[in-house]
Formats: sequence, structure tokens, C-alpha cells
Amino acid sequence: MSLKKSILVIILVLLIDQITKIYIKTHFTLHDSVEVFGWFRIIFVENKGMAWGFELPGNYGKLILTLFRVVAITGIGYWLYDSVRKNSPTILTFCIALIFAGAFGNIIDSIFYGILFSESTLVEIASFLPEGGGYESIFYGKVVDMIQFTFYDDILPDWIPFMGGKHFSFFDPVFNIADSAISIGVFLLIVFNKKAFPKK
Repeated sequence: MSLKKSILVIILVLLIDQITKIYIKTHFTLHDSVEVFGWFRIIFVENKGMAWGFELPGNYGKLILTLFRVVAITGIGYWLYDSVRKNSPTILTFCIALIFAGAFGNIIDSIFYGILFSESTLVEIASFLPEGGGYESIFYGKVVDMIQFTFYDDILPDWIPFMGGKHFSFFDPVFNIADSAISIGVFLLIVFNKKAFPKK
């Protein structure tokens, strides 16, 4: 896979990711949701930290996390460049491009969203480039998440041992397009491991 095609993949993922995030941020109040169908809904939440809501404590926790992301994406970027230079298998460069795009998409939120948008609340929709300035300083932005696939959210049948008759939900995390790109990239690398890393 050529460098031009890799860059095209990255640009497409970033465009979709940022367009969806900006739309949600400027049209939804915090925790506002729309059910698309059955187990799929759009719900606006903001993530201060990493995946699954993990956060580093203290005032500098968010800054350290953002800087770590920048360092990590620099390494991923070099990995992509090196893979293209060595004419590595297409599946490998494609997956690295997805992972790079996903990581970069969330870095944009972390670095710039705090200064570009006003605060999203339960009653107020955020505005882009507000007169009074953004809700945070640079490097302290929150990542916008909006996709939720809750495949099961109901009372379990009584015949199930230990859990029968209790409420149970499966796959509650809320994520975004950038997270999806990272997950798909990693998943494909695992499934097509032998093709991505052939033995010489």
C-alpha cells in the first residue's frame, strides 16, 4: 500500500470522525440521545481521559495523558512510514493507517476542543468559537463520544443461574469513529497476523 493511499485512508477517517464530533457537539446537549434502531443509539458524552473513562488523577493528569498520546502517535506515524518504505503487506499498512487516524482524531479533541468550543451542559448546546473563549485551555479538551451498541438491556430469564431475574446490559461503552478505527485496525492485525507479518 503506497504512502498516498495510506494518507487518503487517514484523511477519510479524520473527516468522518471530526464531522460527526463537531455535529454532535454543536447540536446535542450533554447526554442527549437518539435511538436509531433497537440496540443502536446516538448519545452525546464527553471523555476526559482514555478509553473506558480511565483518567490520570491530579491537575496535570490530563496534560500528561495528552502528551503521551502525542508521543504515541509519533511512534505510530514512524511505524507507518517505515512499513511503506519497506513495501510491507497492504493489510499491515492499512491497519497502521487506521490506528494512526484514530489516535490522531482523539488527539485533536484533547488539544483543541477546549479552546474551540464552549462548555456542553445538560441544558445548553456548545457553540463553536464562542466570544468568551472555550471551556478549557489548550491540551485540556474532552474527547467527544456518541456511538453506543447495547446489544442486550433487559431482565435476564429466571432460569439463568445466579443472574436470573436481574437486570443485565451487554456492551454499554460509548465511543466514536476514531475509537472504531483503532479497534478495527487492531482486530484486523490479529485476524490477519500471518499476512501482516509474514515469515521471511
